[in-house]
Amino acid sequence: MDDSRTHRERMLAGELYQPSDPELVEASLHARRLRERFNRTRPDQNAERRHILAKLLGSFGADSEIRPPFFCDYGFQIHIGARTFANVGLVALDVAPITIGDDVQIGPNVQLLTPTHPLEPELRRAKWEAAAPITIGSNVWIGGGAIVLPGVTIGDDAVVGAGAVVTRDVAPGVVVAGNPARVIRTL
Repeated sequence: MDDSRTHRERMLAGELYQPSDPELVEASLHARRLRERFNRTRPDQNAERRHILAKLLGSFGADSEIRPPFFCDYGFQIHIGARTFANVGLVALDVAPITIGDDVQIGPNVQLLTPTHPLEPELRRAKWEAAAPITIGSNVWIGGGAIVLPGVTIGDDAVVGAGAVVTRDVAPGVVVAGNPARVIRTL
């Protein structure tokens, strides 16, 4: 391993890194403070919510909404397009980038999970981890309780059924459901 790079640089490159690195701990604490502020907002505080999300996220599109509670690791690796709606309980673990297109509908308690862990016991014991990005196209609907795993791309106009576990890429314009998610219909 190239020890000249920081753990943050390794994390951003999708390589093994240690999240206990002080720079990453500080970035996580910053996100946690903003997240907690966001999660304490009242339903009538839309302007305050947008203000907090603009500081927390990498980008947050016009007329998009996330309803609290919302959870993320760092925030800065999450990019959300315009007119996207995420219902309560979104978990977006952004160790790698999470890119969400325009006009996406995300049901309650959806999990977008970019972190991965080594299969080798010694590396896991030493607390190494890595991640792979998640990309969600435009006009996608993700049903409540769905889980999207690291490295997955969901194509435009696709639908992910409630409770689905998405382990591989989803083509544009299809409906997937189940565990693991499989195509059940073409739109």
